[in-house]
Amino acid sequence: MSKWATEYLAKLSEDSFPRFIALQKAPERLKDGLELRGALLDFIADFANWDNSTLREYTDTSSALTQAAHEALGGAAGTRPLVVDPFAGGGSIPLEALRVGADAFASDLNPIPVLLNKVVLEYIPKHGKSLSAEVRRLGEVIKKDALESLSPLYPADADGKIPLAYLWSRTVTCEGPGCGAEVPIITKTILAHRKNTNIVIRCDTDKKRKLVTVVVDEQPKTAPVPDGTVRRSSVTCPICAYTTPAANVRKQFVTRHGGTTDARLLAVVLSQGEGSTKTYRSAKPSDLEAVAQAQKRLKSQSASGAETSVPSEPLPYLRSIFNINLLGVTEWGQLLTPRQAVLLTTFAQLIKDNSKKQTNSDLALAAATCMGLALDKMADFHTSLTRWIYLGEKIGNTFGRQALGIIWDYAEANPFADMSGSWDRCIDYLAKVVDHIATINHTGHVEQASATQQALPDQCAAAFVTDPPYYDLVPYADLSDFFYVWLKRSVGHLHSPLFDEQLSPKQQEIVQLAERNRAYAYKTRENFEHLMSLAMAESRRVLNPNGVGVVFFAHKGTAAWETQLQAMINAGWTIVGSWPLATEREGRLRAMDSAVLASSIQLVCRPRQFATAGAESIGDWRDVLQELPRRIHDWMPRLDAEGVVGADAIFACLGPALEIFSRYSRVEKASGDAVTLREYLEHVWAAVAKEALTMIFTGADTTAFEEDARVTAMWLWTMNAGLSGNGESDDDDDGNDETDADTEKTNGTGFALEYDAARKIAQGLGARLEDLRSLVEVNGETARLLPVAERAAHLFAKSDVVNSPVKKKKVPQLDMFKTLEQTEGSEPIFTDPELARPGNTVLDRIHQSMILFAAGRSDALKRFLVDEGVGRDARFWSLAQSLSALYPTIVTEKRWIDGVLARKKGLGF
Repeated sequence: MSKWATEYLAKLSEDSFPRFIALQKAPERLKDGLELRGALLDFIADFANWDNSTLREYTDTSSALTQAAHEALGGAAGTRPLVVDPFAGGGSIPLEALRVGADAFASDLNPIPVLLNKVVLEYIPKHGKSLSAEVRRLGEVIKKDALESLSPLYPADADGKIPLAYLWSRTVTCEGPGCGAEVPIITKTILAHRKNTNIVIRCDTDKKRKLVTVVVDEQPKTAPVPDGTVRRSSVTCPICAYTTPAANVRKQFVTRHGGTTDARLLAVVLSQGEGSTKTYRSAKPSDLEAVAQAQKRLKSQSASGAETSVPSEPLPYLRSIFNINLLGVTEWGQLLTPRQAVLLTTFAQLIKDNSKKQTNSDLALAAATCMGLALDKMADFHTSLTRWIYLGEKIGNTFGRQALGIIWDYAEANPFADMSGSWDRCIDYLAKVVDHIATINHTGHVEQASATQQALPDQCAAAFVTDPPYYDLVPYADLSDFFYVWLKRSVGHLHSPLFDEQLSPKQQEIVQLAERNRAYAYKTRENFEHLMSLAMAESRRVLNPNGVGVVFFAHKGTAAWETQLQAMINAGWTIVGSWPLATEREGRLRAMDSAVLASSIQLVCRPRQFATAGAESIGDWRDVLQELPRRIHDWMPRLDAEGVVGADAIFACLGPALEIFSRYSRVEKASGDAVTLREYLEHVWAAVAKEALTMIFTGADTTAFEEDARVTAMWLWTMNAGLSGNGESDDDDDGNDETDADTEKTNGTGFALEYDAARKIAQGLGARLEDLRSLVEVNGETARLLPVAERAAHLFAKSDVVNSPVKKKKVPQLDMFKTLEQTEGSEPIFTDPELARPGNTVLDRIHQSMILFAAGRSDALKRFLVDEGVGRDARFWSLAQSLSALYPTIVTEKRWIDGVLARKKGLGF
């Protein structure tokens, strides 16, 4: 390794890699293994920088070091280690394997990732930048033909302004007595948010004629933004004020298949040219004439039996995932407006026709395939589920999240304008990806295969690295059908048999969907777990006995973790470590108000080895339990020093803990009974909770605190990882206008944990959730730590906390704690604060003092802390200080507890 390091790292400048240059100047230090290891880790950290990922110095060095390590571990001279990913998906894992100099084998059951990986791992490394040049050339050819055919459908204004987007809303007939007006379903009325003004739409009404007219208006920023017409899918008529219930609204769309053919054009977004300010206007007859022309062309196309048709393949209902089906959208083509249908079918046909004209070369095949991917990229921005995002004045894509929810008002883009989803942008994006990957000079190998039946010989791989599916979180095959139907129409003939079926294969898919749709009754939890066990065993088969496995996991559900771990142990793996990596975007929608992992956890594992071939290794339960707390005690401070806290730290402890358990094929008690993984994990959670509590209450005797304080502190610490964002998503909404029609949302205030995780936290601290009902609310599979404000009725007699007779509307807060009812600009008033008797526990008394502070009752707070003697308890201030450190800065409780602490010195404590 020293010789390789010296030779290749010498190419790096002293500024970019000072540590190794220093070692190069002192060759004798290279003999120190720790010095060399530190330098190599520095190189890995440097190489992880995106800006360095394509630099030849780094890729050459990485390849050399990878080969040197492979040979040092027994690999044949001149060969590369093989990295296998049986759940390849988007291909990021095998791509990085190629980048660092390994060979990569990527497989997936789904045709979409298979084709994508063929482009990324085979075509791009083979053809390099010549492919990007051909992509740009071919993209321009197709655009020219498309523009000639489609430009009349996107006419410019008389003053030369180009339409960027058309803003539409679905409509509903008011069911109010004697009304029957056509009501546009508008969720947000603001179109642009500028320095001094807002551009909005408002509904004008003609009650006599029962007409609702939508007008674009520019108003001062201080003016109130008009209300929309829909709330939780119930639509209120601007004319008669009658609210049509959500169920009736949905029913009106069933026969209209989503209602895109009779939607209302609300406004048009225009531009004078590149860099100019966007302008907005109401719909004009010429806009509607273009739409009518598209509808006429679509009918003609259907009647002629055109080769490339609008997708009629079935779009299923998946409860809370594919809710658009509730509006009668039962075919993939019904997601489109008439003009979008003409647009996409035209491009698909042009791509198909053009591919038949090309020479039968590998480069032509690669470029034509890239055109199909560009069409899929464009399709993501051209459906009736793309919303206008007023922050940034842009169009969002269909898959803002991995679902197809209900979007009432949507944006339709001009594919030839400088806008998201334009053909030029899609081609440019694809060409840049090709250029970026083109620095890799050797190809990978891609196959369509189930993870349970990998097309590889025994013990051929040096590493098995994968990110597997997690139960029902993502319906991969159903989502991919959105892209499948267009690839089949554009380039499917080039990639038979990947696109010979009606839709992507689903029978063998490892995903749980039985509860989402009866048609998937076979996709049960038990089926998922069985197939995952087979997949883990198959990966164990193809891995060299000295190889290493890495499984990415970001599911917060403890049951999901137990199943994944059990599958790996049953398959003959030993878990040797777990590392959190920051792969999850801060502020993502799924992270709001709940303990979602801020990182993915990498479970590092190796094939279990036995002293005698075929023999089982039996572990003693007493030895395992004795070693567990020592391992956690060593591991937790290390994680804390690296800034790994909360849910991330809990799950990052699984690796070290499971290494003890999974080194054996079976762990037995003195009675001879086998210890289950679930039983062991209960002890792991307890050990982690106790160690974390010791760290939270630094220098304090944790046994001095009652169970409610211990649970609260641990709960808040667990939540910390899930609250690292700023509470905002990238977009201004979650891409869904309707809550799940089949489930009720739980109260979103407070800190929510999965019930089983909360139960294990409490159990590990010697508490039971059932005994903490004034602190924790359990609702189904969710447990919620109650906000302090909601505990007021428990902490004070109900008559003690009242509000002014004149109530104002609740002021929404930007944090996740419920606001105390506001009164005339002040906080809650306690009619008789002297009735605030000290609570039974230290935590209760802290919460009482926080509420007194929030109410502005300084005298009452002083009497409570001094006269009642609450402040003379050292545990009070110790716990208050810890809670102050645990509350995120964005929540009101942080201000309240800090306000109490600020009075400590002044009160003589």
